[in-house]
Amino acid sequence: MSAATAPLSRTIGGRDFAFDRHVAVMAIVNRTPDSFYDRGATFALDAAVAAGRAAVAAGAEIIDVGGVKFAPGPPVPVADEIERVVPVVRALAPLVPVSVDTFQPAVARAAIEAGAAIINDTTGLRDPEMAAVIADSDAAVVVCHSLAVPRTQHPQPHYDDVIAEVGAFLRERVALAEAHGIARDRIIVDPGHDLNKNTLHSLEITRRLGEIAAEAPDLPLLVALSNKDFVGETLDRDRPDRLSGSLAAAVFCAQQGARIIRAHNVGETVDAMRMLEGILGWREPAYLRHNMRPEGND
Repeated sequence: MSAATAPLSRTIGGRDFAFDRHVAVMAIVNRTPDSFYDRGATFALDAAVAAGRAAVAAGAEIIDVGGVKFAPGPPVPVADEIERVVPVVRALAPLVPVSVDTFQPAVARAAIEAGAAIINDTTGLRDPEMAAVIADSDAAVVVCHSLAVPRTQHPQPHYDDVIAEVGAFLRERVALAEAHGIARDRIIVDPGHDLNKNTLHSLEITRRLGEIAAEAPDLPLLVALSNKDFVGETLDRDRPDRLSGSLAAAVFCAQQGARIIRAHNVGETVDAMRMLEGILGWREPAYLRHNMRPEGND
């Protein structure tokens, strides 16, 4: 591995993660009628809970529940967002650490009270009240890079050096989190693939991800690149056909220091990460049979 060589153990939601030798898969469960990937397939409560349980059975170690998508659109009332995410948190938290994807402090507070172990803020703590809410709990936080005001468009984003600017943003927001009382060992960072970035930006972030990991080797690095447009545009593939590209990007990011992979296709992503760990000598094979029998035995 080229980055993140320092010990990187974390306890999240009562589960221990040895990120120096392990890559965890975070499964996506969206309680939104207009999610970009599943188009509302898990909007119903029973469907969302079933999807979460299936993801755990497939090897997901964290479930990320969202009630409002990142993309531009009309505001969703906070009460509606709470109603969407809290019942899923309550159902899944006894099984697995649950993350809630929200930029609303009131939603974060309700989710934490329901058992959420992580708040995944795609605005990078734009609202300082979010940092205060998380600080007043045991929850971890994902500090993600993005530029736009929530649910608004950021046309033709420009960066002179996307890695330098994303890195500076993450340093600033991590410092803000710490200033509000969030311990550093509760912070996870995410460079925000495709969030207010074009495909060339996301490819460069992927290619140079090791530089971001090396800036803060004591902070777990999350990547959320599953089925995103930079994969589709690179390969000329529509959303249903981006799995292979997503897995290639996930494996490359893990080699550059990513330790949490946020994914729609859980089983395939888990297999890719466990195979990578096996190649690196981080885990033993599930079994040994090939060319292992003594000579002369059938």
